[in-house]
Amino acid sequence: MKQLTSYEGLHCANCGAPMQGEFCHECGQSIHSVLKPMHHMFEETVETVLHIDGRIVHTLPPLLLKPGFLTLEYFGGRRVRYIAPFRLMFVLCLLSFFVFHLAIDQFAARIAVDDRPVVTVTGDTFKDADTPKEVRKVLKSQLQTLPHIAAYGVLPQHQLELAAENMRQQANKRLAELGAAPMPAASVAANLQAVTRDSETTEPDSGQVHISWLPEIANARLARLGHQIHVNWRTFKDGDPAARADAKQRMINGVFGTLPATMFVLIPVFAGLLKLFYVFRRRLYMEHLIVALHSHAFMFLGLLLITLTGMLSTWLRPHAAWTGYVLGWVQALLILWIPTYLLIMQKRVYHQGWPMTVVKFWFIGWFYFWLLMFALTIAAALGMAH
Repeated sequence: MKQLTSYEGLHCANCGAPMQGEFCHECGQSIHSVLKPMHHMFEETVETVLHIDGRIVHTLPPLLLKPGFLTLEYFGGRRVRYIAPFRLMFVLCLLSFFVFHLAIDQFAARIAVDDRPVVTVTGDTFKDADTPKEVRKVLKSQLQTLPHIAAYGVLPQHQLELAAENMRQQANKRLAELGAAPMPAASVAANLQAVTRDSETTEPDSGQVHISWLPEIANARLARLGHQIHVNWRTFKDGDPAARADAKQRMINGVFGTLPATMFVLIPVFAGLLKLFYVFRRRLYMEHLIVALHSHAFMFLGLLLITLTGMLSTWLRPHAAWTGYVLGWVQALLILWIPTYLLIMQKRVYHQGWPMTVVKFWFIGWFYFWLLMFALTIAAALGMAH
C-alpha cells in the first residue's frame, strides 16, 4: 500500500493516466526521465551488461548440452532467465561466421600466390623461327594474347604497350641474326590495334543474360552480376600477383557478407518444413519458428566451437604435436554431436516415437540439405560478384 501511495498525484507524461508504479499501466512508459547525469547512465550500462552475462551463463550450457531444453522452457513460459531465441541465433550467427571468416583468411594466406609475370617474352620465344616470315608470325601470335588479358582490367593499357614494345625488340634481335630488316614500331602498334579490334568483336559477352519471363530490370541485374563474376574470376586466374590476391580477398569477403542474410531467409523456410511434417501436432507456426531459431543457434555455436578448435590445433601442433590429435578428436565429436543433438531435440519437442521421429528427421534433413546447398550456391555467386 505504501508503494501505491508514493506515486499518488503523479500522472504519466505520455497519456496522462494516474501512476501506480514506476511504469504506466496504460502505455508502459517509465516515470523516470531519460535525461540523466552520465554516472547514472554508466551505472545502468554496467547493470545491463551484468544482466546479459547472467543470461548467457543460463543459456549457452543448455543450448550446447541439453537438446530441446531451451525450447521447452520457452514454451512453458520460463523465458526471463534466457536470451531471446532470435537474439541468440543472430549473435551466434554473426560470431560464428566472423570466426570462420578469420579461419578461411588464415588458410587462404598459406596458399602462395603465383608470382609469374602476366607476359613473359625472351629471346628464346623467337629462337625457333628460321625465316623473317616465321619471326613475324610468332610476333603476331604473341600480340594476340595481350588483348584477352587487358580486356578484363588485368593488364593496364600502358603495360600493354610496354609488353608489345618488348616483343618488338626481341623479334628485331632475331631478325638481325637472320640478316633481315627490323620491324618499325609503327607496324607493331598497328598490328596490336588490329588484334585488339578482333578481340573486342570476338570476345563473348559474359554478362549477357536474358530470361524471357523475368522483367528487364532483373535481367539487367543478372547481366551485371555475371559480368562482375567473370571479371573477378579472370583477374584471379590471369592477373598479376597483387591483382589476384585482391580478387581472392574480394570474393571471400563478398561470400561471407551474404551468408548471414542467406541464413535469415532459410530459418523461416526450415520452420515451414517443420510445420508441414508436423501438421497434425496442431502447433502454431511461431512454435516451429522457435524450434528453428534454437536449432540454428545450436548449429552456429557448433560451427563456432569447431572452427575455434581447428584454429587452436593449427596454432599448438608445431609446439606440441599431441594436442593436434586431441583437438582433432574434439572436432570429430562436435561434428557427430550436431545431428545427434538435432534428432534428440526433435524427439523431445514434438513427443513422437523414435521410428516416426527418425523418418521425419531424415526427410526434413534431406529437403533442408538441398535447400541449403542451393542457397549457399546463390550466396557464393553473389559473393563472387562483389
